[in-house]
Amino acid sequence: MKLILIKNPDSSQRIAYKIARVVYAETCAASLRVVEALTSMIKNNAIATGRTIDDVVSDTELFESINPASRNHHLNNVEINNREMQMCVRVATRMLHGGLPDCCYGATRFHRDCKIPAWAISRGYIADIDGLLFYL
Repeated sequence: MKLILIKNPDSSQRIAYKIARVVYAETCAASLRVVEALTSMIKNNAIATGRTIDDVVSDTELFESINPASRNHHLNNVEINNREMQMCVRVATRMLHGGLPDCCYGATRFHRDCKIPAWAISRGYIADIDGLLFYL
C-alpha cells in the first residue's frame, strides 16, 4: 500500500493561527476590541513597511512575547481549542480575508501601558485600548 501526503494549498489557515498565537500572547484575549485592534495593527504595519504579514508577526522587536525571555512567551503555546484562542483565530481569518476594518486608527506600533519603550518617548499615542497604547 502506497501512502500519499496531501498538503493543503491554502496557507491562509497557517498564517491565521500564527497571527492568533501572537495576538493571544500579547493581549491574553482580554476583549474582542483589543484583539481586533492588535490584529488591525499587524495589517497596518505590513502595509506601511512593505513586509508580509508573516514577517510582521515574526518581528521580535514589535512583539515581546515571541522572545523566549519574555514573561508572556509561554502564552504562545496556548491550546488550539481554548475559547479565547479561537476568538483570535476568527479575527485573524477575518483580517486575512479583508473583513476586518482598521480598529486601531492606522497605528503601526504598540506597547503595553505598564512601560514605555525608548521609541515611544517622542511620540504621542493615538489609541489606548484595554491597556495597549497604539502609535503611528
